[in-house]
Amino acid sequence: MAGGVVAGEPDAKRCRKCKRELPRAAFARDKNRRDGLQVDCRECVAEYSAAHYRRRREALGKSVREKVEIPEGYKLCRTCGEVKPHSEWHRNATASDGLSTRCKACRAIQGRQGHLKRQYGITEAERDELIASQAGVCCICLATVPEHVDHCHETGRVRGVLCFSCNAALGQFKDRPDAIRRAAAYVEGIAWKPTLVAPGVYQLPS
Repeated sequence: MAGGVVAGEPDAKRCRKCKRELPRAAFARDKNRRDGLQVDCRECVAEYSAAHYRRRREALGKSVREKVEIPEGYKLCRTCGEVKPHSEWHRNATASDGLSTRCKACRAIQGRQGHLKRQYGITEAERDELIASQAGVCCICLATVPEHVDHCHETGRVRGVLCFSCNAALGQFKDRPDAIRRAAAYVEGIAWKPTLVAPGVYQLPS
């Protein structure tokens, strides 16, 4: 029966549209159907969706991308415009073809952009401007490529972009300028011998 499970082959199903007998994995889920699968295979659903999209764009007088011939096992990413193998896509059981709408690389880029905006309130372009203003190096060690945005945990103000080591060092010092100054004096050979001037209060030697 069209759209039903093929007799004697419980793992196969016939597509109503293209009439092919395909593995059940070739069909998206549909909980409203008796067998829990859509009646048309993912490929036919994708082709119908693409044709419907083109007609709708043309009706609105908008430009439509030329149809790209996509080899079996590949998919076109609408974000970057590249045709990539299915291994470059995350799975999405609810999609007609079982794959995400954006490739892994584009999802990663958008994820980083979202993180920068949520965490620091800046865009990637603004971060790149900061790095350029630092001559492309960490603004503490002046040697390593900066990769980590540094900000004040009290005010949220972005201070610069640091390398991993310098960013981690600030975290270890808990952003305390007094502790960092004592560490610098210690490295320079100035031993700190604390003088107790009040309960819990120490003074550096003059």
